[in-house]
Amino acid sequence: MKFTLSWLGEHLDTSATVAEVVDAMTMAGLEVEHVEDPGARLSDFSVARIVEAVQHPNADRLRVCQVDTVEGRKEIVCGAPNARAGLTTIYAPIGACIPANGVVLEARPVRGVVSNGMLCSAAELQTAEESDGILELDGGLAVGTHAAKALGLEAVIDFEVTPNRPDWLGVDGIARDLAATGLGTLRTPAVTPVPGAFPCPVQIRLDDSGACPAFAGRLIRGVRNGPSPDWLQQKLKSIGLRPISALVDITNLITFDRARPLHVYDAGRLTGGWIEARLGRQGETVEALDGKTYAAGPEICVIGDVSGALGLGGVMGGASTGCSETTTDVFIESAWFDPIRIAQAGRTLGISSDAQYRFARGVDPEGLLPGLELATRLILDICGGEASEAVLAGQAPTRPAPFPFDRTYVQSLSGLSLDRARIDAILSDLGFTLEGETVAPPSWRRDVEGRADLVEEVARIAGYDALPSTPLPPVAIPPGGVLTVRQGRMRIARRALAAAGFAEAVTWSFMKRATAERFGGGAPELVLSNPIAADLDCMRPSILPNLIEAVGRNARRGYPDAALFEIGPIYRGDQPGDQSAVIAAVVSPHPSRRWDGRDDDALFALKGDLEALLGEISAPPLQTVQGASSSWWSPGRSARLQLGPKTVIAEFGEIHPVVLKAMDVDGPVLGFEIHLDLLPEPKRRDVKTRPAFQPLVLMPLSRDFAFLLPEATPAGDLVRPILAADKALVAEARIFDIYQGPGVPEGFKSVAVEVRVQPRDQTLTEADIEALSDRIVAAAGKATGARLRG
Repeated sequence: MKFTLSWLGEHLDTSATVAEVVDAMTMAGLEVEHVEDPGARLSDFSVARIVEAVQHPNADRLRVCQVDTVEGRKEIVCGAPNARAGLTTIYAPIGACIPANGVVLEARPVRGVVSNGMLCSAAELQTAEESDGILELDGGLAVGTHAAKALGLEAVIDFEVTPNRPDWLGVDGIARDLAATGLGTLRTPAVTPVPGAFPCPVQIRLDDSGACPAFAGRLIRGVRNGPSPDWLQQKLKSIGLRPISALVDITNLITFDRARPLHVYDAGRLTGGWIEARLGRQGETVEALDGKTYAAGPEICVIGDVSGALGLGGVMGGASTGCSETTTDVFIESAWFDPIRIAQAGRTLGISSDAQYRFARGVDPEGLLPGLELATRLILDICGGEASEAVLAGQAPTRPAPFPFDRTYVQSLSGLSLDRARIDAILSDLGFTLEGETVAPPSWRRDVEGRADLVEEVARIAGYDALPSTPLPPVAIPPGGVLTVRQGRMRIARRALAAAGFAEAVTWSFMKRATAERFGGGAPELVLSNPIAADLDCMRPSILPNLIEAVGRNARRGYPDAALFEIGPIYRGDQPGDQSAVIAAVVSPHPSRRWDGRDDDALFALKGDLEALLGEISAPPLQTVQGASSSWWSPGRSARLQLGPKTVIAEFGEIHPVVLKAMDVDGPVLGFEIHLDLLPEPKRRDVKTRPAFQPLVLMPLSRDFAFLLPEATPAGDLVRPILAADKALVAEARIFDIYQGPGVPEGFKSVAVEVRVQPRDQTLTEADIEALSDRIVAAAGKATGARLRG
């Protein structure tokens, strides 16, 4: 919705500037989107007068002008054919930027004569699409007058109208709210009825569908249609409307001035002596004023006569009865259409006209006859003619019902301390009717349904900046902190994974059902009945599929080595409420140069990230079991971390190539998933002082052991007993090779382990090392049945 300050002044007696109006609108809840101020755009331009214009000595089509400007007399070269002595026009000084082309003026010679500025045309100032020469202004304008003032250009305020406030779609509605804020005095001119000179010869009919409950109209004969007067054209141009003809421009003016859409028919093209508002018929079409033909089916309201449908009711008129320069008799339509039906018609037909936009939000039903009378008066004043009596068919909706309102509710709901007189004055200024403890909304405020709505009206007019600022009462922080253990673990996990080089992703909580079934989900109870997209129809049983698809998208866009993580819920039960929290991460390492495509370093690096993360979130010691329990992991390239023999806390490894192929993602992709809800809370420990740091001054040493281990025993089971053989000396144990083949007995495998020994107090002798080695071998044999390979 757009309007100018002078247009607002026709309804509001105020001396406020544009900035003050914008500020008052913002505080009253009107969201100003943009203010187009030509005064700022033309700040360097001013009125000038040509004193002398002579032929350029070196060019036939140029003139050298002596011009009186705000900066004194200037010599300017001008190529306009109308440049002559005595002409008053617009001057642009050196350094000004021409709006039409963005050129910044410089003092440079033109065919040997330096031009000290420029005399401008309307097209160069963007006040007209084209022009034949420089502007010719009223000779009474003083030299130095600002260009915007001389050209009658005003700032245009553009603001967003919320769907519940159709009264803001008219300048009078904006003025009413601004008057209530105290910015000025409301002075919307009253509409004086025009007496009819003869009975209306056009009968109005309505069907029983309720699409058009009320229809008012009248005939005006003997009109002269043509261009509208300058003041009307300028007003429409200021808000971006194109003047068409006097009759059409009058209806557009009332649409934006009073939020009352109207339509005028060429009465000479109506047939049958009557006009009807009804629903369309199967196969019926209407050629609208925009030149397009629309299907007017049984759900669309049309205006018709004996010949058929003439226009789309409340949306757009038809070409068959449009007014032209030859029109002498017109029929004015002022109707009220069902907002829901008009909104649906706009979506069905793909039309969003000014009329449809207003009728879909609910036009003031009590503006039927006033709008008709105002249009009649303007047509008679501008186009002449003689008006018939006004005719009203049907009945417009009544005003909203009154309801009780206790003024003390304003303070209890908003905190504003206002006396009764101030509250009543605000509501009265907004058009509400007050009778004791009862308040009746005006006809244009059908969105007000209860006392909370009235409190909102009072609060926005009193000013949201007046709302008291009352701090909440202090609440003691629980000794254990405000976060639960799970929330704390989530926060720590985010930081730890980000520090490890992963980027956090936030994906949908649902996915394609086929993908969900591939990852252990897809139960019928978890399928969405109204999904936002066809491929997002099932609650996710795992976060991994969404992250894998994100990795694939990154790879297709030239980023093949993505590392992503997400922390959130999954749904693996039979009901939407059966959810659990998980931490999931995936990596897509660079393509390997190995002939078999495997990259063991990346897999072990992922395992290291997983173990580091579990340590950060205070997970208890977990047992590593080779092979994952879920089918989407690659056999031999995955493992699971268990708490006890049954509780699987995490799974990690390489995603199965079959799964990646089904998801159209190039591998390899590695990942892990931690089930947070299965992690027990860490035991509370008494805070102890950390011991003093003791630097290690002795060099570590390493010893390699080759154990024969039963084939069914996981190789990882060797690490824990080796570390426990001597906790003071054994610092690390790492498996670096597993072998089966010649030289290894049937049913066994050779597992090579590197043990790093860190002396503490003294350098170890050969005997000390041998004794430690014996303890390591004995501990491994006792725990796993392993023995040294001979």
